[in-house]
Amino acid sequence: MQNELRGPRFEKLIERRDVLGLGAAWAFFGTIIAATIGALKLPIPTVFPETDSRFPIGKPEDFAMGLAVHLSSRRLWVFSDQDGIAAVSTVCPHLGCLVLRKDSGEFLCPCHGSKFNATGKVLSGPPPRGLFWVEISLGPDGRLIVDSEVEVSHDVRFKV
Repeated sequence: MQNELRGPRFEKLIERRDVLGLGAAWAFFGTIIAATIGALKLPIPTVFPETDSRFPIGKPEDFAMGLAVHLSSRRLWVFSDQDGIAAVSTVCPHLGCLVLRKDSGEFLCPCHGSKFNATGKVLSGPPPRGLFWVEISLGPDGRLIVDSEVEVSHDVRFKV
């Protein structure tokens, strides 16, 4: 009878070539999975077309003289006074946060503490410029049309 050696010390060790073969197989299958995921995502657009920069905000009579109306869905404050109607964007020019309007008329950015006066001029904080006042015109159906890509001075009003 032969004396057989048993125990963990005497088991066959995994060879280096086996480890390299397993690594190559895992790399191959990982590459196939990553390529398949990429191919499946290909038909899905990553950049969606922008919405039209021109949009209606209502009729001139919807904005009573002396009032400020917040259109949160359009990110605008609309002001009406004896000179006409004007609108300012509530998007902070620093990083795109939405500014808040205080009762005093000043605008505050909650992200970095920027402060703007009632005309949108920077009072303090990191923004490189003031708030963006947008152009207002009258559409053929009698509604006011805002063009969010056309900047005007804070004192430009749409004459009613």
